[in-house]
Amino acid sequence: MGPADLEDVIDSIRGEAQERIGEAGVRAEVLVGPGDDAGVYLIGDTAIVATVDFITPLVNDPFTFGQISATNSMSDIYAMGGRPVAALAIAAFPSCTYKTDVLKAILQGALKTIKRAGAVLIGGHSLDDKELKFGLSVTGTIDKNRILRAGGAKEGDIIILTKPIGIGIITTALKRSTFGDEHIEEAVKWMTTLNAEASTLALKAGASACTDVTGFGLLGHAHNMVKNSQIDFVISADAVPLLDNVIELAEEGMCPGGAYKNLRYLSDKAGFSGAVNMQQRLILADPQTSGGLLVALKEENLKVFRDAGAFYAGVGKAVKGSGMLIVEKNNYF
Repeated sequence: MGPADLEDVIDSIRGEAQERIGEAGVRAEVLVGPGDDAGVYLIGDTAIVATVDFITPLVNDPFTFGQISATNSMSDIYAMGGRPVAALAIAAFPSCTYKTDVLKAILQGALKTIKRAGAVLIGGHSLDDKELKFGLSVTGTIDKNRILRAGGAKEGDIIILTKPIGIGIITTALKRSTFGDEHIEEAVKWMTTLNAEASTLALKAGASACTDVTGFGLLGHAHNMVKNSQIDFVISADAVPLLDNVIELAEEGMCPGGAYKNLRYLSDKAGFSGAVNMQQRLILADPQTSGGLLVALKEENLKVFRDAGAFYAGVGKAVKGSGMLIVEKNNYF
């Protein structure tokens, strides 16, 4: 299933949910429904934010995979401006292929990350499957008056990214044995970095919009921020931070199939300068795992990130438009 198919399914679910809400009357408790990074529900005066995600292994070490998967699963909570509180583990485990020690190591890695986030693991579910998968269903708390949404960028906003990209290309090289485990340390560092600080700073900076960059790549998630709006994003391709060796690996054909699918989906949603070559386009569409936050904010509020010494890169700007992406070669930042 490609990005276009997934978006159609999401839109269908969103429409059905809205119809049911309309039939039963307005459900004021649903602050954010299907279609954003996570759902938000109000219980009394407490707003909870909930999400679920799971992935297949990207690295060879099961403990590290558990850390990466847990970090990835909690990312949507941070993208909304929330804080994880509790998690349920989801494990699809090929018991005939792996020893139970592998699952134990995955859980230990996940537990370490959950604890680092200040949350707790309260249960979970496992099943026997042909392919190993692991993830979390995460519940958090959020200030009902300070919810970060994917949409809402304002004309004149600067767009920043809080982690470098290229994860899909790096892990593809690992799967094809072009890279060994010793070559992916930088990627692992970023995949196990929680988006907690970036989320806190986005709130402090009064961000107008925020999302996390995952399977649809930088451009796919950027488009989700502007679709059905009167705003375009102008993305500066040369300003986007990359992991080491990504350009060389892309030129060697290490771009995953998902990057090509993402790029096809964007064919009528993004306009590229002729100076942006195919490798660079594929890098910008590269599927990420546990990627950074893509944040729209006023230029004067960049000092919040700068003063904190946090990693960020200005990658674009919001201009008046019709929900499109404009990708240029020049680095304006």
